[in-house]
Amino acid sequence: MAISEGGLLTDEIRCKVWPKLLSVNTDELPPLPGKELREDNKDYQQVLLDVRRSLRRFPPGMPDDQREGLQEELIDIILHVLQRNPQLHYYQGYHDIVVTFLLVVGDRLATALVEKLSTHHLRDFMDPTMDNTKHILNYLMPIIDQVNPEVHDFMQSAEVGTIFALSWLITWFGHVLSDFRHVVRLYDFFLACHPLMPIYFAAVIVLYREQEVLDCECDMASVHHLLSQIPQDLPYETLISRAGDLFVQFPPSELAREAEQQQAERTAASTFKDFELASVQQRPDTVLRQRFRERLRGEERTKSILTKPRTNRFVKLAVMGLTVALGAAALAVVKSALEWAPKFELQIFP
Repeated sequence: MAISEGGLLTDEIRCKVWPKLLSVNTDELPPLPGKELREDNKDYQQVLLDVRRSLRRFPPGMPDDQREGLQEELIDIILHVLQRNPQLHYYQGYHDIVVTFLLVVGDRLATALVEKLSTHHLRDFMDPTMDNTKHILNYLMPIIDQVNPEVHDFMQSAEVGTIFALSWLITWFGHVLSDFRHVVRLYDFFLACHPLMPIYFAAVIVLYREQEVLDCECDMASVHHLLSQIPQDLPYETLISRAGDLFVQFPPSELAREAEQQQAERTAASTFKDFELASVQQRPDTVLRQRFRERLRGEERTKSILTKPRTNRFVKLAVMGLTVALGAAALAVVKSALEWAPKFELQIFP
């Protein structure tokens, strides 16, 4: 359901399904955090500032006293997770993710879900440095290059880098989308998939805006300004479907062959094997593979919009689409969940 059209539809369903996707036992939830967490806490002041600035993340028209109460709960959840996991480091934007869980499932369940998410999907963003975050951002351009080399080369010529997508990635788009329905729809999808799915979704947004990008002045400032202003009327279901297709066609392990293999053991996707084995009852990536194969069987390969127009890669992809590589694509998805690829060098503007 989480990757099907429309997602989980209601918050009531999300309260039941999100814990299953994260392998959280709702019968053994931790007690609510106490106010004592705020005493001599190194992160308290920064968390407080960020939460106070988060007014737009609460539903319009919510009474002030209700919103202020939720903001207090938001602070306590964040501090609780950080205290219980000293290896995690707070980053600005983390509260945008936490508030989404708080609004959907309430404070007690949100505390448990956010803690699990922080030690798995979000772990790379919570390192002492941004090295692993940069590493994940560096998958954006290779994905774009596989699908549309013209857009890729234009962006490279403009030297725009990938920093425009930073807030998309580290907040799971919660900071940049104004409609809460769209935010939780994406959370349904991301929770059900590999930790790298948000970067694939970022790529399909850029690809969707292909003509806008190519019509832009080819300089860093112009392209960065265009891409950093994310449209609010995106065709989310279409983009979600396409992101899933791209993940199957170009899994992280395949993209990583273009880069040197370094520090693979440090990234969240390298621990996805253990997380997946602990969640054997949930195999959403398998569903993505099945749906992708079914779609390919019903379409002529020459009409695919996901093929890269370069001769050697086109032939390779056509063979994959018509023969046994359908099985190889499925295997690649599993391998990508079990193996994490190393870093591309980040190219961001000074």
